[in-house]
Amino acid sequence: MVMPEDVLDTYEHDEPDTEPETGLRTLRDPSDIGDVGTADRAGLEDGDEIGGSAHTAPGNIAKSSAVMALGTVVSRVTGFVRTIILAAAIGTQLLGDAYQTAGMVPYMVYDLLIGGLLASVFVPFLVKRRKLDADGGNGIEQRLVTLMLLALFALTLVSVLIAEWFIRIYAGGFSGDQYEVSVVLARYLVTQIFFIGASGLASAMLNARNRFGAPMWAPVLNNLVIIGVGLWFLELAGPGRDPSSVTSGELMLLGLGTAAGQVVQAAVLVWALAAAGFRWRPRLDLRGSGLGEAAGAASWMMLYIVVAQLGALVSTNVATRAGARAAEAGFDSGAGIAAYKFASMLFQLPYAVIAVSVITALLPRMSEHVAAGRKDQVRSDFSRGFRLSSVLIVPISVAMIVFAIPFCVLIYAQGSTSAQDAAAIGRILMVFCLMLIPFTLFQLQMRVFYALGDTRTPALVSIPAETAHAVTAVGLLFLVEPQYVVVWLPVPYGLYYVVGSVTMWFLLHRRLNGLDGRRTAATLFRLYLATVPAAVFGAVMIHLFRDLPGDVWPALTSMAAGGAVGAVLFVLTARFLNVTEVTSFLDLLKTRLLRR
Repeated sequence: MVMPEDVLDTYEHDEPDTEPETGLRTLRDPSDIGDVGTADRAGLEDGDEIGGSAHTAPGNIAKSSAVMALGTVVSRVTGFVRTIILAAAIGTQLLGDAYQTAGMVPYMVYDLLIGGLLASVFVPFLVKRRKLDADGGNGIEQRLVTLMLLALFALTLVSVLIAEWFIRIYAGGFSGDQYEVSVVLARYLVTQIFFIGASGLASAMLNARNRFGAPMWAPVLNNLVIIGVGLWFLELAGPGRDPSSVTSGELMLLGLGTAAGQVVQAAVLVWALAAAGFRWRPRLDLRGSGLGEAAGAASWMMLYIVVAQLGALVSTNVATRAGARAAEAGFDSGAGIAAYKFASMLFQLPYAVIAVSVITALLPRMSEHVAAGRKDQVRSDFSRGFRLSSVLIVPISVAMIVFAIPFCVLIYAQGSTSAQDAAAIGRILMVFCLMLIPFTLFQLQMRVFYALGDTRTPALVSIPAETAHAVTAVGLLFLVEPQYVVVWLPVPYGLYYVVGSVTMWFLLHRRLNGLDGRRTAATLFRLYLATVPAAVFGAVMIHLFRDLPGDVWPALTSMAAGGAVGAVLFVLTARFLNVTEVTSFLDLLKTRLLRR
């Protein structure tokens, strides 16, 4: 298996020697900063595997990257299957929009009020105290667990009582049966807040003990439970249910069944924590524990999280209002939040599998070079990490644009999701994929700031970036017909990352004496150029096989032929264009295969 650190090592040997550049200073000890993940993916239940503790874990985390990478892949595969089953069960129209909106609420509430604080401050605080305290951090862990469980219980109870207000806030366009169904589902689903928090806390404590397997694999069980619930609902209710025809029993199955997946995930993580030797003894003697001081240092991280959650609120409101207006106008294909989310989940798969693994391997190296004050090494770390990610993300993103509609029809056109609904998801996905490189660039740049101990700059950068997103997203409601709003909604989403990336590039360029921009731009240009023959061939295959009978065969044959030949065309073109990053990766892969 080729691991990210192997490829990074290979690229490092290919890098030209540079004169050492010292004098780099950090604003804050990077080990005090936790990684909040992408922070704008509320409602994606399978989560961000590097969120929380990976950034603050010991430098030998790379040794566990095989387990983590495999866990990430299995989690994403089962999450992918879960998405397909849910699309078949609830569709992309009014019922699907109601379920997806209610499902986002507990994650948004948790991330905003507790999750961000846990990931950004308490996780690194635990890691340090385990090293420094005479009791190995046991006392502070007991206090934190007690405090967190009480806060989670109170937050969950209040959320159940005010679930109706969450729907009013996040889905102001809902009315009638759709509104009532959303409220019922929200009351069931907000019970997850307690178990989401318990999962996050247990994962953090396991990572602090260098136990990475369970946190990476537990979401798989969550996915499997929801897959079972979706199949059960489809068998019980049949396809085509809408808010006016769905029964209270079917809503209970959807709501409590989804929550059960989170309960199972939390139970597995708590069991793994107990197996690691932790025994909880309630303690509330917080005076002198240091938790208050740690929380007080979170201001900039919390600002970033608040801005990101406001962005999620804007996107959700725009999508739900557009879906409701499209339904009122008689448009019968998915044009709301459900279609948008199904496309978003596919869009982030390449980043989640490829870039997350690269970041996991890269962060310990970058932190070491920051500690040594080496500007040149940090600059080289960032450049290699981005170019390595781009080697796979660029051709995959282009392939996803070319095959988005046939692919979505192939996987989503089942049960309650028609071929027209699936094609609508495909069109959203096409626009999303244009934003994949800015999205990846932004995430990598933000980790450079974290390695520099700087949380202030990403927080401040997020404000103009989110302003650009919010203004353009709301503008779509007034400038575009309702059925097309969610098709173009990925543009404001991507604009956040474009504005943020450009701003952070300028700031990092000054701090690091450059960012290897010319070579990075040249690599990106040649990578995209190398995809042109493959993209043209893929489009020809779609046209050639479009008249085959049914929905499955045109999609399957065009993707099989276009994908296989397209991959070869990309590699040959990349070699012809002398894209050294591709040739280095292929040489490493060849060497590994020959060893076997």
